[in-house]
Amino acid sequence: MKSENVILVVVNPIAGDNDKDNIIELVCSEIKSRNFSLEVYKTTGEGDKAAIDRIINEDNPYRVLVIGGDGTVSLVAQCIHQKEICLGIIPAGSANGMAVNIGLPTEVPQQIDVALSDNIMKMDIIFINNKLCLHIADLGINAELVKNYENSGIRGKLGYFLQSIPTIFNSDYPFEFEIETAQGIEKKTGILLAIANANKFGTGANINPDGKINDGKFEILVFKNLDFIEILKTAQEKPEMSPDFVSVISTDKATIKNKAKVPFQIDGEFMGEIESAEVLIEKESLTIAVPQAYLELHKKEQHL
Repeated sequence: MKSENVILVVVNPIAGDNDKDNIIELVCSEIKSRNFSLEVYKTTGEGDKAAIDRIINEDNPYRVLVIGGDGTVSLVAQCIHQKEICLGIIPAGSANGMAVNIGLPTEVPQQIDVALSDNIMKMDIIFINNKLCLHIADLGINAELVKNYENSGIRGKLGYFLQSIPTIFNSDYPFEFEIETAQGIEKKTGILLAIANANKFGTGANINPDGKINDGKFEILVFKNLDFIEILKTAQEKPEMSPDFVSVISTDKATIKNKAKVPFQIDGEFMGEIESAEVLIEKESLTIAVPQAYLELHKKEQHL
């Protein structure tokens, strides 16, 4: 049985290459002011999942707050999905895709308010070859960009921009994909195949405007070419992209095969190169604190 008075704070001290001490102080101060008990765990990169699992089993927290990026959020999600424990996010990484997707405020005090609020919802999780995905995974040119970005020394949007041009010129695109769903088998050729639970990449690019994180479906989006006018549309909140640029399949299970090994990333982390992917969704298995506007939007959509 979970404790209604214990909050676990998981901190990645090196996420985003910025000092976390001030954020930790603000978070801990606010938690204590609300009369909660507090446990802080700082990740080391070794044995973190086992350590977090042990703390959860011993302290039974009712909420876990993450101070870090998408990698740390994913780590904690692995520990608490299918449990009645709420996830709160204080984005502090070089990639903060989940924070972008749920529309978290940019100021830390407001982020803390959301993370500790009663505005909670249950979201779906995708598993790709048994690996957890919260917002977007992809095969192709963007995964290659993620790999090059990870190997560079410059973080943030500037780092992605600086790696984009050499990635475009050196990539082996187009790629050939075979996609099998309950609707049948389709063969597609493109520069990128995205598997999307949410709407946006961590950069803010909205590639899946009609996706919902609590509808029991994920979208497979095959981007066919480098059409820069269409790519610019992804900066809009509700882009209307041409079917000549992207095709979309909505499903709850899929097998994806490639003729050759293709670069692969999940939630902004490069995972190597793969020839096939088994994809399925775990419906409403992670509880997460979100801004009220995001919660209201999804409540309305659920009842349409």
